Amino acid sequence: MQGKKNIHLPMTREDALSLHVGDMVLLSGKIVTGRDKVHKFLCNGKKAKQEIPFDLRGTIMYHCGPIMKKAADRFECLAGGPTTSMRLDMYEPEVISRYGLRGVMGKGGMGSATLGAMKENGCVYFHAIGGAAVYLAKRIKKVIDVWKLEEFGMTEAMWLLDIVNFPAILTMDAHGKSLHEEIEKRSHAVFNQLIGLRER
Repeated sequence: MQGKKNIHLPMTREDALSLHVGDMVLLSGKIVTGRDKVHKFLCNGKKAKQEIPFDLRGTIMYHCGPIMKKAADRFECLAGGPTTSMRLDMYEPEVISRYGLRGVMGKGGMGSATLGAMKENGCVYFHAIGGAAVYLAKRIKKVIDVWKLEEFGMTEAMWLLDIVNFPAILTMDAHGKSLHEEIEKRSHAVFNQLIGLRER
């Protein structure tokens, strides 16, 4: 685990600003999941916050549709891998600004509007390991609670999770830098060279 930063939630703005693109982190504390239906509800075409049972200030919104198993009076996470973040890009700037998130986590990164909201609000993007849903589920210490389970279903509900030593890479920081954007530019330049085009 040498070389990794240990981040304990909730995060402060200063915590977010201390992180930079390329940082390897181990996350511990309470996070929430949120996919399409949760994001749509949180925005709902209005400019005010929706009433929800969890305090999102300082926490991370994990783009994840977990597979849960109910045992007695509790849930256990069987698979907890990231889903593609870009499809939530239309909502994320508002969610970050309205609800006080300090982190967003998923896979594939997000666009310029979300990056701008991260810089403005002191928020970062964590890239989780794709294809490792069962391994990541073992980093979920406890399923604390769930909201909108009956209405949205298992994968679209908002789950409140207690994670420990959850591995991720910081790929968008609160200083306006995006590793995804840099890679896209480099790839575009290489592609143009391969097909014989010159940059204008």
